[in-house]
Parts: sequence; C-alpha cells; structure tokens
Amino acid sequence: MSSRGGSRARGTRQVASALDDIDRQILAELTRDGRMSMRTLAETLHISRANAYARVERLRAANVIRGFRADIDPVAAGLGTSAYVTVNLHQAEWRVVGEQLRALPGVVHIALVGGEFDAILLVRAKDNADLGRLVLNVIQGMPGVINTRTLLVFEETEAPMGAVTTLSR
Repeated sequence: MSSRGGSRARGTRQVASALDDIDRQILAELTRDGRMSMRTLAETLHISRANAYARVERLRAANVIRGFRADIDPVAAGLGTSAYVTVNLHQAEWRVVGEQLRALPGVVHIALVGGEFDAILLVRAKDNADLGRLVLNVIQGMPGVINTRTLLVFEETEAPMGAVTTLSR
C-alpha cells in the first residue's frame, strides 16, 4: 500500500510475466536514474531504441513500472525525524483504518504484515514533537487501532536497487 493515491492497485497484485535479463537491467537503470532518456538507456544496455521503448512500455502496461518520481531527501525537505510505527488493530477495521492512514501527511509507506503486529508505517515528520502528535493524537485515536509502537530512525542508507537484476534467477 502507498500513502498516496498513485497508480498502485489495491488488494491482490498479479505477478508480471517472466522478466528476462534485459528487463531486469532496464529496471536497475531506471531505478538509478528515472529521467534517463530512451537513447541513453538503449546505449547503456546495447539494445536498439525501439527495443528499449517497447520493453519500457510493456513493463509500464504490466504495472511493473508504476511511475517515475522525484527522489526527495527528507531532511533537506524539512522532515528531520523518521520512524517506523507498528500498529495493532481490530482485523475487521483494517480497510477503514488503512484508508485513514493513507490520508495522513507524513505517512510514506504502509504495509499490512503478519506477526507480532498488524501493520507497519514509515512516517516522516518535521521533528519529534510533530511525530508525537501524529502518533499519540491521531493514529492512536483512530477507531479500530488497539495500540502502536514507535521505532525512531537514527540513520538511513539506501539499499542498492540494482539487486532487481538478480531477483528471479
């Protein structure tokens, strides 16, 4: 789930038809630079522009590529505090609570998970006080939410997305 409307389908997602090595290389290159031109992509992968264009369009049509976004540094954008917030909730309330969570400013990612808690959120806020207000006043006040646990993020590093090239082998 995403905290924003976007093109991501709700509910069950279908797995795309098998991706070959070139598809995975395209995904890795576009993950590194989503603004890369088709010409540069084709040259980098040693394929024709027509092939690159057709493959990217096929990946978009299959929702493998959901869109292109700016990669924002949250601290530089004034969001100096990040936390993972785990949520336990009444199972029957998930859809309603999920929609309310998606609408909250600062909620970057939501995942319904199995295990000790029901959902985990990545939340970004201006500072600890803003984070506290969001968690204590808003999220914990939602009907259906049983409790939350907040895990403050001290430091973040990006995982290399080039790993997409080795997933389906």
